[in-house]
Amino acid sequence: MTQTLSAPPAASERRPAVRRRGDITYAVYLIPSGVLFVAVIVVPFLMNIGISLTRWDGIGRPRWAGLGNYTKLASDGDFWASFEHNVALVIAMAIIPAVIGLVLAAVLFDVIGRRFGARTASILRACVYLPQVLPFAVAGIVWSWILAPENGALNATLKAIGLGSLREDWLGDPKLALYTVMGVMVWVQIGFPLIVFMAGLQRVDPALYEAAEIDGASWWRRFWYITIPQIRPELYVVLLICTVAALKSFDKVYILTNGGPGGATKVPAYYSWQNFFEKTQVGYGAAIATVLTLIIVALTAVFLRRQSRAEEANG
Repeated sequence: MTQTLSAPPAASERRPAVRRRGDITYAVYLIPSGVLFVAVIVVPFLMNIGISLTRWDGIGRPRWAGLGNYTKLASDGDFWASFEHNVALVIAMAIIPAVIGLVLAAVLFDVIGRRFGARTASILRACVYLPQVLPFAVAGIVWSWILAPENGALNATLKAIGLGSLREDWLGDPKLALYTVMGVMVWVQIGFPLIVFMAGLQRVDPALYEAAEIDGASWWRRFWYITIPQIRPELYVVLLICTVAALKSFDKVYILTNGGPGGATKVPAYYSWQNFFEKTQVGYGAAIATVLTLIIVALTAVFLRRQSRAEEANG
């Protein structure tokens, strides 16, 4: 009597069930973060949209206004001026720090690290990153003291070295206030790109630099043709995060200038807060916040799309 043994199922037949079980397991772990996302982000955003369709001073019952607040935004000169100021902050918090941070990362990694050791490069990196660690409530007050027109450290230093004619009311002059805030923002933001780019440089194959050196390529050519292409994903991440941070900037403007002088440093986030709490035009402030959120979401989608296309081209 012969006994027929059935062959074990092929691996390809077992994989779908295993994958389904794995997908269900992963989904369970995503439930807490999904609930938190809905409770903290989705629900408040939908409530904000609802408030933006009303006229409300924060007391009593809101009155339905439809798209009236958005129609008002389209012709509000202060609203569009605040966006122009926000473009300046994007330059100061995203573009300039990304460029400087990229150069500094390459210098620390490729020059300082090689000649003086990784410890020296790490200490310098920590010094540059320090403004990111400091609460801006503290850093902003210190900068206000430094830039004070009468007894500020900057004007006192200029006077001491014989350049008293260059003293200015750095935060009180409408022509200078925005540029002064931009300078402070560069100081605050530059550490973040530096950290991200130095982390990205860790995965670059050293053989690329060695081959370029053997071929006689200068440091600048190695930086341009090897460093930048190799850390392009990190560049997209830095530009996205810093741009979003610039668009959401409120605390920096509030602490340094309070939107002044004469609205010279007013940005949409501050303008929204001003309508909420100072002018008690809650519906209008909500409309400003909604538009700003939609712009941030759209920019994020564009950045992520560009990044995925770049990765597909390189892959």
